This record gives sequence, C-alpha cells and structure tokens, in this order.
Amino acid sequence: MEFLSVYLPICIYILLIILLIVGIILGVRLINTADKLNDLLDDTKGKVDSLNGLFNVIDFTTDKIANFSDSIINLTSRFASHIGSKKRKKYEEEEDDYYE
Repeated sequence: MEFLSVYLPICIYILLIILLIVGIILGVRLINTADKLNDLLDDTKGKVDSLNGLFNVIDFTTDKIANFSDSIINLTSRFASHIGSKKRKKYEEEEDDYYE
C-alpha cells in the first residue's frame, strides 16, 4: 500500500506534464494553421475584389437588357390592346345597328 501512495502521485504528475506538453504543441500548431488560413482568406478576398468590376458590368448589362425587354413587351401589349379595342368597337357598332 505504501508503494501506491508514493509512486502513484509521481505517475500522475508525469502524465499531467506529458498532457500539458502535448496541449502546448497542439496549441502552437493550431495558431500556425490559423495564420495560414488567414493568409489564404486574404488572398481569396483580394482575388474576389478584383472581379467586382466585372460583376458590376454584368449587373449593369443585365439591367439594361431587362429594361429593353420590358419596353418591347409594353409596346407589344399596347399595340395588341389597341387592335383589340378597335375590333371591339366595330363589333359593338354592328350589334347596335342590328338591334335598331
């Protein structure tokens, strides 16, 4: 029993020291990995920022195309409704003449 009371705390202290050393090593590696990841993200952000001009041009172009297509559709629908209203008026006049 005396053996356990003397050597067991020594074994526990040695294991705790080893655990502390492993934790420190893992912490340092984690910090290095975080720094590398930070550099990678900064590089990626720089590349994406360099494409912002292209995205703005594409956005401007699609807006202009959408406005042009909307104006064509509005013109076509006005033309169709105008033709339909002439036919409707002519039909109503014929009905009025028929009932008189």
